[in-house]
Amino acid sequence: MSTSKQEWQDATLSRVTRRFPERRESFETDSGLILDTVYTPEDDGAAAGDYQEAIGYPGEFPYTRGVQPNMYRGRIWTMRQYAGYATAAATNERYRYLLENGQTGLSVAFDLPTQIGYDSDHPLAKGEVGKVGVPICSLADMETLFAGIPLDKVSTSMTINATASALLCLYIAAGKKQGVAIDQLSGTLQNDILKEYIARGTYAYPPRPSMRLVVDVFKYCAANVPRWNTISISGYHMREAGATAAQELAFTFANAIAYVQAAVAAGLPVDDFAPRLSFFFVAQNNLFEEIAKFRAARRLWAKIMRDRFGAKNPRSMMLRFHTQTAGVTLTAQQPDNNVIRSAVQALAAVLGGTQSLHVNSRDEALSLPTEESAQLSLRTQQILAHESGAADVVDPLGGSWYVENLTDRLEAAAMEYILRIDQMGGAVAAIEDGFQVREIGDAAFRHQREVDDNARIVVGVNQYVTESPPISGLLRVDAAAAAEQVARLQTLRRQRDNMGVQISLARLADAARSPEANTIPLMMECVEKYATLGEICGVLRQVFGEYEPTGGL
Repeated sequence: MSTSKQEWQDATLSRVTRRFPERRESFETDSGLILDTVYTPEDDGAAAGDYQEAIGYPGEFPYTRGVQPNMYRGRIWTMRQYAGYATAAATNERYRYLLENGQTGLSVAFDLPTQIGYDSDHPLAKGEVGKVGVPICSLADMETLFAGIPLDKVSTSMTINATASALLCLYIAAGKKQGVAIDQLSGTLQNDILKEYIARGTYAYPPRPSMRLVVDVFKYCAANVPRWNTISISGYHMREAGATAAQELAFTFANAIAYVQAAVAAGLPVDDFAPRLSFFFVAQNNLFEEIAKFRAARRLWAKIMRDRFGAKNPRSMMLRFHTQTAGVTLTAQQPDNNVIRSAVQALAAVLGGTQSLHVNSRDEALSLPTEESAQLSLRTQQILAHESGAADVVDPLGGSWYVENLTDRLEAAAMEYILRIDQMGGAVAAIEDGFQVREIGDAAFRHQREVDDNARIVVGVNQYVTESPPISGLLRVDAAAAAEQVARLQTLRRQRDNMGVQISLARLADAARSPEANTIPLMMECVEKYATLGEICGVLRQVFGEYEPTGGL
C-alpha cells in the first residue's frame, strides 16, 4: 500500500501506463490547467490549511460555497428563458406562454437596432428589425411588450448595454402606466458597456461617456429603484468570443473594478450601490472546471470588495449571478446533441450555485427557438430542480480534492490577469490598448486549431459524424413584421406632441453636456413624451460622439 501520492505514481500508476499508454500525452481544462490523474489531500492546499478563510460555510465570507446558507433548499434558482423576436406583440405572446409553463422570470432579447440606438426605420436598421430580438422604439412598444404582465409581480432581466439607461426609463414608464410604483419594480439591467468594446461590438459612444451613463443609472436607482440590479457584469460574451474560464473571470472582474471605481469617484459610498451589482457568466461543457469557476468567482469577488474597496456590508461582498448555457457550443450538425450539451452545462451552473439560469435550445444554431424547443429547455431546468437531487444539498462537490484544487488554480490564474490589467491603468486603459481582445483572440485561435487538428473532439462535427435530416418547423421572422413595426413607429410620430418631444430632447442634451447632471431624469421626461429611442440616442451621439475602434480593436 502506498504511503504518498508520489509513491503511488511510481509503484502503481506507472506499472499500468507503461503497458497501456493513456489516450493523450496531457489532459488539461479549457483554460489550459494541466490535470493530474487523481487528486488527494496532498493537492488540496486550501482545505488542508485554513479551511475557514479559503472555503468556509455557505452564506459566510468568502462565500466559496454559496451566498445563502441553505441555497436551493430554501428557494430554487430563477428560471429565466431569454426571448424576443419579430414585434413587441409577438414577444408578449411568447412571454405569456413561458410564464404559463412555469418560467419564474422574464429575460428580454432586443434586436440589433435597439441595442445600438437606432429606430426601426433608420437606414442602418434595414434587414435587422426583429431578427435577433424584439424591436423597442418607444414607450408604446414597451407597453405592448408587457401588456397583461404585472410588473410588480414579475422580475425582468434586460440584456441591453449601450442604450441601457434609455431602456430602463422605458421600463419604468411602462410600470407607471400599469400603476406600479417605481420602488416595486424588480429586475436586472445588463448595462455592462465595457465588455461591448472587448467582445460584442454593440456600442454607441466612446468608453468614458458610456461609463458616465452607467454611473448615472447607479445613482438614480440607489435613490429611486431600490429593488433593481443596476448592472449585470458579463463574462458570458467574452467567453463566447473565445476566452478561457480564467480569462472570463479576470476580464469580468477587471471591468467590475472599473465600474466600482467610477461610482466611488462620483461620490457614491460603496455599500450604497454594491449590494445591487450582479454578474452574468456562461456554463460551458467542461463540467468540473465550470463548477470550480463559479466557486472561485464568489471567493474572488468577496476579497476584491472587502480588501480593495473596504466594503462593510456583507451583501456588498456577495457575488450574485445569472448563468446561460453556451451558445457557441451549439452545432448545426446533429442538433439533438445540443439538448445533452445544454443539460450538462445547466448542471454545472446548478452545482456551482447560480441564482438564475437560462438553458439554450436545440435549434438555436439554426434559428430563434420555437415554442416547443423553448419548453424543452425550461423542462431541463425543472428536471434538474425537482428530480436530479442536485438542489438538495448546498455545494455538493465542496471538499472534492479535484474541485477544490481547480477552484484555487482558477482564482490564482484570474488574479494574475487582474494584476496585469491594474498595471496597465485598469480595464478602460487596457481596452483602449486592445489587450483583452488580443488575449481572447489568441485563446480562440488555439481552441479552433485543436478542433481542426482533431485534438479536441466535437461530437458530430469532427468525430462521430453522421448524416442527419434537417430540423423541420424552424422559427422564421416574417418580413411583414418589420413593415408593421415601421408603420406603427411612423404613426406614433404623427400623433404625439412633437413640440413637447423637442423641448425634452433639448433638456436632455443640456444635461449630457453638464458632467454634474444626472441624465436619467431627463431621459424619463423624454420617454414619457414618447420620444423614440433613436431620437434620445441621437442627442447623446451629438454630445458624446461615436466610438471608433482603435488599438487592438
